[in-house]
Amino acid sequence: MTPEPQRLRALERANEVRLARAELKRRIASGGVSAAQVILDCPWEAHSWSVGDLLMSQRRWGRTRCRKFLVQNEISEVKQIRTLTERQRHMLASKLARCEMEALQDQPRIDTPLEHHIESPIGIPDEDSTISPVGAEKERELVGV
Repeated sequence: MTPEPQRLRALERANEVRLARAELKRRIASGGVSAAQVILDCPWEAHSWSVGDLLMSQRRWGRTRCRKFLVQNEISEVKQIRTLTERQRHMLASKLARCEMEALQDQPRIDTPLEHHIESPIGIPDEDSTISPVGAEKERELVGV
């Protein structure tokens, strides 16, 4: 067997892995799949992926946050996902799930409307505002009418 066809097959395989990993990375960033699930399932495209790169593919996870997280859990950021032990997988997945829950709790809820009435500075009510009779009288005094 000549080395050239083998080299071409290796390049094709590397390109397949890169494309699949890029798609997985996009799904993680968009929230379609969690990093914890990737660690537990270890799909073929993530076998040779480093834990640090996986964590940094999440939104709001930069190098510093990734390093702090992995140091706390005593795992090297260059360790490949397929080489994690079952204990390490479950530990990382549970701690990542906890981080995700905390992040969700910290986000403001956008489904609850803010109810407030706005008054213009000179006392002319905006469309949405209401002025009580006492408030209108007070404003007349301030304006001098």
